Amino acid sequence: MAALQNVSIIIATVVVMEIFSWAIHKYLFHGVLWFIHKTHHQHRHGFLELNDVFSIGFTALALWLMWLGHVTLDYRFWIGTGISLYGIIYFIFHDWFIHNRLKAFKSTNRYLLGIRRAHKIHHKSTEKWPSEEFGLLWASWKWFKK
Repeated sequence: MAALQNVSIIIATVVVMEIFSWAIHKYLFHGVLWFIHKTHHQHRHGFLELNDVFSIGFTALALWLMWLGHVTLDYRFWIGTGISLYGIIYFIFHDWFIHNRLKAFKSTNRYLLGIRRAHKIHHKSTEKWPSEEFGLLWASWKWFKK
């Protein structure tokens, strides 16, 4: 029963991370933190960009929670694990597949192509506004139509 509870915490955390990430992307990254996030909307001159500091922050939060809960493997450990899993999904979807940072991921999958289209629309503007489609795993249905 504990395993089911722990897996449920991980899955719930991934779902909450998608919702939370959408909100902070729209209202903070394209708001007061634009001075950092704009590096992600500009042509990259190296492997890293200033925007990667956000990933470091989420990594630190996940590791801190896992550390707090590691002795008894309480809910904090599993929330940290869920944040880490979302980070892995982010890396695979966003950095590897959408932005092709590792140049090795191609797909004809309708869902993946829809997510890529939505993200490309998000990057159509190099300015703070106008912008649309702020999610990583969720986008408007219109991008999934053939």
